[in-house]
Amino acid sequence: MGPPPELRPPLPGSVSCDVAIVGAGFTGLWTAYYLSLLDPSLRVVVLESAYAGFGASGRNGGWCSALLPSSLPALARRHGRSAAIAFQQAMNATVDEVGRVCAAENIACDFHKGGTVSVARSPAQLSRASATVSSYASFGFDEVSLLSAGDASSRLGATSVLGGVFTPHCAAIQPAALVRGLASVVAARGVSLYEGTPVTSLRPGAAVTPFGTVRAEVVVRATEGYTAGLPGYRRAVAPVYSLMVATPPLPESTWDAIGLADRETFTDFRHLIIYGQRTADGRLAFGGRGAPYHFGSSVSPSFDREPSVFTALRETLGALFPVLGPVAEISHAWGGPLGVTRDWTASVGLDRASGLAWAGGYVGDGVGTSNLAGRTLADLILGVSSDLVELPWVGHRSRSWEPEPLRWLGINAALRATASADAAEARTGRAARRADLIHRLVSG
Repeated sequence: MGPPPELRPPLPGSVSCDVAIVGAGFTGLWTAYYLSLLDPSLRVVVLESAYAGFGASGRNGGWCSALLPSSLPALARRHGRSAAIAFQQAMNATVDEVGRVCAAENIACDFHKGGTVSVARSPAQLSRASATVSSYASFGFDEVSLLSAGDASSRLGATSVLGGVFTPHCAAIQPAALVRGLASVVAARGVSLYEGTPVTSLRPGAAVTPFGTVRAEVVVRATEGYTAGLPGYRRAVAPVYSLMVATPPLPESTWDAIGLADRETFTDFRHLIIYGQRTADGRLAFGGRGAPYHFGSSVSPSFDREPSVFTALRETLGALFPVLGPVAEISHAWGGPLGVTRDWTASVGLDRASGLAWAGGYVGDGVGTSNLAGRTLADLILGVSSDLVELPWVGHRSRSWEPEPLRWLGINAALRATASADAAEARTGRAARRADLIHRLVSG
């Protein structure tokens, strides 16, 4: 990850502007970037409590993917088939848009579009793999392909591979390099970026900080996993922690065994999500869920490190790739919160009456989705009539999470039950029905 960057100066005092953006992660910075492109005369202020990319934007698995938290069938049920297809097409194009901006703005973030390989390592996982491909095909996305055991293993040399799925719609990136590079580009375009400036409250036309109030016609909330820290938003987004480890640079002989020759990102079809990539400098970066949710939607740097989860990740790497040994050697370990809405649905919107705008609820798939959000917010704010503002997530409002202690009990019970479902499937090879029940309860 590298050391934190030198902080830019904080807000010098109360100011007025056209658009105030709270949060200098991907959502806030992409929004500022596209606003500056569409109307360079706009006065845009970005407020960040720590430094640009401090949150999940700088600490994620480096998947710039076209994944959506809501499945295509779920989107089609809510909004219709054509809307679901348009949304997925927009996400597919977003991966290329991020690559285009990185090239145009000379952001060196190791962007490489090698796609994603998702392997199936049990009969139950193979059944889910086949269903995934069938679902995409039913909406016309035939490029998402089912892999034989041999084809899947040639891409990812994991143990017990029975088959898999490949999608071309993903690029591997170095996330901290992308977010910090984007911050520099935005600042060079005239956007005022103030770091070390926490926002203590939002209200129509104003973002309040300890250093003064920023008044603006539009105030954008781009706080994702840190949203619950704002007054009035405690139950809007639950911060759920995802943790990662990285190996030292591996020799070519080890990579010959592991694969990922085209720097594909990778996962499998277990229920408790894992994810990984081959970095440009030859490391294996690997992460997963399983860290506990903390009471009251609390967020703390101390929660970034859960020794038991780091140990489990190392053991999982050893089980996937015996060439790494039973417990993989690691050189780095870190974590952070991602944002989960009650209905597992991302959204973007602008309330014209109050001037409050928002985007988030990416459920861990925000690297690409935040770019689409930034472009959509820019069009909404400037009143641009575009296909983006017609997408089905625009204006969506997720219902609030349950009050405590129900929220704490429910989320942590779901995490434990999900892990239990994976263990049951590993023993029996049969699908664990409890996992479907958990998903319906949590995302309902």
